[in-house]
Amino acid sequence: MTNAAKASSAITLVDANVDPQVGHLATPISGSAAARTFINNLPAYRQGLSPFSRGLEIGVAHGYWFYGPFALLGPLRNSEIAGVAGALSAVSFVFILTVAMSIYAASGPKPPTKTVTVPNPPAELGTREGWSNLASGFLIGGCSGAFFAYLLNQTPVITNFFLN
Repeated sequence: MTNAAKASSAITLVDANVDPQVGHLATPISGSAAARTFINNLPAYRQGLSPFSRGLEIGVAHGYWFYGPFALLGPLRNSEIAGVAGALSAVSFVFILTVAMSIYAASGPKPPTKTVTVPNPPAELGTREGWSNLASGFLIGGCSGAFFAYLLNQTPVITNFFLN
């Protein structure tokens, strides 16, 4: 291959914040200060958190959130063990997601790209070690969140509120 052919096939990188043809068009919603503030305060993008802390916070929220559908809509919803089945199902789902994150971490992820809403993405999410730590935190947080949701669901005040 000649030098001219190499130069013509070279990929040029364009800043997404400048060129609307790239696909990152700043709309009134995505470019607003409210959207930028909200997204930058999510644990995935918040500055100053370690990858483990990010994973822990994301995992707690997801484990807590996964418990409800499994306990209330799962196949054992009308049995006496619906709460236990929901907690075990949520923990199992968190485990499956942790395995998926670990596989992604082993693939050598690329550094996150800067966008209109996230001008400074965390650099740790571009390394294998960062994603591995995030997955570890997600597993611990997800199991804790599912267990906490189960405990809340077993308190008499909560169960009487939904039964009446």
